[in-house]
Amino acid sequence: MHPVLALALVIVAGIGVTRLSRPALRRPAVLGDLLATGAPFLLLGLLLGPGLGVVDAAGLHLLEPVVALAVGWTGAVFGARLEWRMVRRVSDRTWMVGATLAIPVLLATTLMALILAHASPALAESWGHPSLAVALALGGALTTATSQRAPRLGRRNALIDTAFGAGAVAVAAALAHPHFAVRTLALTVLAGGGLGGLFVALARGAGGAGGGGGGLLPDPSETGVAALAVILCGAGFSYAAALSPFVVCGLAAATFMSFSPVAAHRAMAAVLSRWEIALYAAFLLVAGALLRPMTVWVLVAAAILALLRILVRWVTVRFGLDQVDPVWRSLPFAPPREFAYAPIRQGVSAVALAAGFDLVRGASGAVLITVLLSVIAAEAIAALTPLTAHPRSTEVS
Repeated sequence: MHPVLALALVIVAGIGVTRLSRPALRRPAVLGDLLATGAPFLLLGLLLGPGLGVVDAAGLHLLEPVVALAVGWTGAVFGARLEWRMVRRVSDRTWMVGATLAIPVLLATTLMALILAHASPALAESWGHPSLAVALALGGALTTATSQRAPRLGRRNALIDTAFGAGAVAVAAALAHPHFAVRTLALTVLAGGGLGGLFVALARGAGGAGGGGGGLLPDPSETGVAALAVILCGAGFSYAAALSPFVVCGLAAATFMSFSPVAAHRAMAAVLSRWEIALYAAFLLVAGALLRPMTVWVLVAAAILALLRILVRWVTVRFGLDQVDPVWRSLPFAPPREFAYAPIRQGVSAVALAAGFDLVRGASGAVLITVLLSVIAAEAIAALTPLTAHPRSTEVS
């Protein structure tokens, strides 16, 4: 099948599944949580690719930039929440609590992934080498947490979790090319900051045009066009230079949101939210079709990592926070209301980080599958057990 026709099929299927996944019929909350992880999209891609052979492997590899675009878009959605005016208002207490939550999960899951890779050569082969880079990527992806629309401290803690995870995956992508690790990290920062600066220049040009001063964009409402162009550029450059699209586009979006006019903020937020679900579906469809055979130990590793993450997060929330913040010592055993986001839930950021790591290495997708299965397990446990709060709605961090 021609790659253009394959792309059209993937996009149509993705949009169709996103529509079908939001019916008006009532369904159990746990089913909705599992659908939100994107597993149905991956299974549909697996059916279209290796299953039925509708799209051949050669054509699908030409669609890998679509995966890079979707991963970069997800990173931009996260980066758009890291506005400097918001970050600088975060108290030292919040940073301390966020680090206390994120670092134990990152260290524990990274160490466990190393142990599993050394214990099972078949698993190490599926994940790829070097083992340290893979283990750090898994730990970083599993550190991310999903935020909720309320309360404020919960959202900020989730953003801190994801910031730690994205930083770990950026380092892992650099370690995947050990001879160029420093160059890769520097290039990631420069690419993200440079694209963000270009985006700011376009937005300020739009503002100047609106005020009669002339600019690069005719109207601030067209910031969405610039957003698409910049994210496309960031994702394409990341794909070509073997950088993490999530981190590069996240840095670009954070730079833009920190220094651009308010009207441009709103336009960009609207564009990012409008295409987030469709691109995520298309990305999982292509990723599922690109999957190659891997060892069954991936399933075992996913279960072990999910249980370890839940255990570490639960112990930290229940028993560890009062050691770093005296405020917690006077609170009940359960987390306070301001911390009522589910500490073990995860959003699509974890899946996107893992997919971006596999993409830049040209790997089989075993890291992506491991993280996706871990996310599904975390969602199921969070929904079926009283370990955490049950919010009415969640948002991707």
